[in-house]
Order: sequence, then structure tokens, then C-alpha cells
Amino acid sequence: MLYFSRAKTFGIMLLCGLGILLSLPNLSARPSFWPGFLPWNQVHMGLDLRGGSYLLLQIDTSAIVKQDLNALVDQTRQTLRNAGLGYTGLHADLAGNQVVLHPLEGQGPQAMTALQKLITYTPGSSSPSVALSQAADGSIAIAIPQATQAARNSQAVDQAITIIQRRIDGSGVLNPSIQRQGKDQIVVQLPGISDPERVKTLIGTTAHMTFQMVDSTAAPGPVAPLGDEQLPMADNPQQTLDVYSNVAVDGASLENAQASTDPQSGQWVVNFSLNALGARQFADVTTANVGKLFAIVLDGKIIEAPVIREPITGGSGQISGNFTAQSATDLALLLRAGALPAPLNIVEEQSVGPELGADAIRAGALALGAGFVFVLAFMGTFYGLFGWFANIALVMNLFLMLAILSVMGATLTLPGMAGILLTLGMAVDANVLINERVREEVKNGRKPLAALEAGYKRAYGTIIDSNVTTLLAHVTLFIFGSPPVRGFAVTICAGIITTMFTATVLVRLLTGRWYISRRPASLPV
Repeated sequence: MLYFSRAKTFGIMLLCGLGILLSLPNLSARPSFWPGFLPWNQVHMGLDLRGGSYLLLQIDTSAIVKQDLNALVDQTRQTLRNAGLGYTGLHADLAGNQVVLHPLEGQGPQAMTALQKLITYTPGSSSPSVALSQAADGSIAIAIPQATQAARNSQAVDQAITIIQRRIDGSGVLNPSIQRQGKDQIVVQLPGISDPERVKTLIGTTAHMTFQMVDSTAAPGPVAPLGDEQLPMADNPQQTLDVYSNVAVDGASLENAQASTDPQSGQWVVNFSLNALGARQFADVTTANVGKLFAIVLDGKIIEAPVIREPITGGSGQISGNFTAQSATDLALLLRAGALPAPLNIVEEQSVGPELGADAIRAGALALGAGFVFVLAFMGTFYGLFGWFANIALVMNLFLMLAILSVMGATLTLPGMAGILLTLGMAVDANVLINERVREEVKNGRKPLAALEAGYKRAYGTIIDSNVTTLLAHVTLFIFGSPPVRGFAVTICAGIITTMFTATVLVRLLTGRWYISRRPASLPV
């Protein structure tokens, strides 16, 4: 148990040295001689330590249902039209989560057969996309099953998280935390932000852009003609324009968007480019509508409605308006990141000042320092030399734990600091068990070497069992806990892993080297 080969000793020393190296980014600036193959990662300060904003967002699932039903109405209309079948009363029933129509008399069976094409299955799912049923009065209902809608809502939340991440990364906020909570909520933590209102606007804007033709034949009035929709101007909500409901080009075809200044007017504009499909659609629309107004619509508001002076076939264009440098940059960022699948509502908002974070850091550092000193004093006083071996391992344990958290790019919060403090106490538990077992073996009359071997061997099983059960408990906390609880669980799990190494391997190596060099007649226990 106490014998270590040279290769094993070298491996242990190498691992300890690597742990010290990887923890250095948190203690000093990057030196010029730092090897390029080693990462220079730091443990980031969390929201409660650094200050910033906490947002709890909820996705509007009713908007997703409405979008899906409207798309289903269009699919139903196109399917029946292709089959040459007539119908009346085609509409979306939001309350019933279904589309209802009345086929013409005598065409009910043919309509049911034609609409069977709408039933599809997504890979890995046993629930159909829609369910058909026919009532006694002959009406046909095309319903979206609950399981399918739930999967669609879940997919929308995942998509929203991805888009929020893109937007925040583009805004320059460092180390944001974006996590899902429950079925339809998203937790966003933004440490150290200087302009929370701008970031909230970036997150909450749906940014769904469309290009729609303006209906120049529509008579002015409070109600839009059939087939049109009346939309307000972004810079003057009192002014409205009637545009065709059909979208000429969807913003999903956008490939890139950048803010710049117009060389002629000197005003800020947003230049955009479309992918191959969008460029072809854009060319077809502008070719067929020269001389007409072409509205650029963002989230139901018309940014501008320029006149198409000539066909635009290059797949690129320019959005102008009363933009400032910041608003043009933000719009370009929103368009690049993509549109949210549904609007987001801010359920909860908290702002944490940096002064509170500084107080928390001081209090946490004081608790860590005091706890560390007390543990060192206790082990050195009660177990003498073997206690100081445990103290050396405890210092190395902190370096290794800091190295693991740094490589993970973990965010340290107040619960995380509590986890580190708890790890300090847990780290010496294994050494207490070993030292007490060695004491018992010495009292039973064993020789020093036999007492050390028996002490480590018999305590080893207990140490493994206690640490593994604790590790499983905190893995469960990480899986099912809220973000603060997860931060606590991460530090505890990292501490357990490093404790198993330092308490059962490093201390054993130190003890073995000491015994080989001294060959004591009795143990200092």
C-alpha cells in the first residue's frame, strides 16, 4: 500500500504540477512563456458576486399554437385545391387547437382521403403531426395532438435559447448564463453588464422580418381590405399602410446583415444579403413590381417602404431610416441572430449592484480563509506530522479543484463558494479516518509499517463508499436543481474527485516516502 514505483510517483507529481499550472490564470496575468497548448481559462464570477441582471423569460406558447394552426390552414387549402375539392368555413379554432372546414356536399370522403397526406411522423416520435376526424354534420376537424404540440413547444424553447445566446454573444456581454427552466421558461444571467435595458431589448425583440408589397389600390380607412393587413410605421405609429398579407420574401432567407454608413447621405443604414432562395424570390418580386412600394416589416411594424425603381437581382439590399449607430448595430445583430420562434415575456427581473457583489466576495473570502486556517490548525494539532501531510494535500486539493473549475469555464457564485468551504471540511474526513485507524492498529500492538498498511487498507473502503454516495447525491442536485443549486453541486463534485486523489493517493505517497527515509521505530500518532 505504501510502495510507489518511480513511474507512479512521477505521474502523481506531474498531475499536481499540472493542477497548479491550470489554476494560475486565476492568480496572475498570463506570462509570455506560457505554452500555447495549455488553456488559459479562468473561473468566472457569477451574478451575485460581480453584479448584473437576472431575467426569467417565458415563451408565449399561444403564439406558437397560432402559427402552427395558420400554417395548417394554408396546407389544408393547398391540399384541397390540388385535389380539385371545394369547401366552406375553413378556419383555425384556437380553443380546440384544430382547423375546421365543411367540404361540399358529397365530397366528404374524397376530402378525408386527400387530407390524409397531411399526416406525417417526425423521426423518433410515435405521435402523428395531425389527427383527422369527421363529425356527424359532415365537418372535418384537423387537430394537432397534445404530444405533438408539446414537442413543438419544447423545440421552440431550445431554438429561443440558441438565438438568445447568439444575440448576447454579439452584444459583447461576457460569460452569460442561459438555461432552460421548466417547460417554457428560460433563465438568463448577465454578470457585469453596463446597459441592461439594451440587452433586455435585444433579448425580448422577436426580430421577425418580412418583405411585403404595399397595396396601392386600397382605399384609406380604419379597416384593411380583404387579403390585406394594416401595419403602423415604426417611426410614426399613427401612420399606417395597407400591405398584402402574403409575404413576398421571408426574413428567414437572410444570410448576413451589417451596420454601416451611407456614403452619399452619411446616415446609418443596415446592409443585408440573402441566400440563394431568398435572392431568387427577391429578384422575382422586384422585377414584377417596378414602380410600386415594397414594405420592410419588422415585428409587425414597417421600418420603411421604398419604391422599387429597378429589379434587384444581386440578392442584397439596404435598410435605411432614422438609425443611430447603436440602433443600426442592434438591428443588424438581431437580423443575423435570427427571429425568435415566439414572443418572450419577462416574468421576473432582478438587478444586482457590484457593491453587493464586493461585499459577498469579501465575506466569502473571509469565510474560506477562516475555515482553511481552522482546518489546518485542527489537523496539525491532533495528528501531528500525519496531520501536516493532510494539510499539504488540502492545499493541493484547492489547486486541483480550481484547475478543474477553470478548465470547465465554471461560474463561481455564492453557493459555489459555500461548496468550496464545505469541501475543505470533507477533504480531511478521509485523513481523519485513516489516522484514527492507524492509531487503533498501533494500540493493538502492530509494528509501524503493519499499522500504516492496515490503517490505509481498512479505511479505504469506508472512504470510497462515503464519497461515492455523496457524489451521487450532488450529481442528482445538478440534474434537477436550479442554477444556484447547480453551481453548488459542481464545486462539491469537483471537490470530491480531487479529495479522493489527494487523501488516498498524495497523502499515502508522502507517508510512504517519509517512512522509507526515516524507518521510525514508532509512529507519531
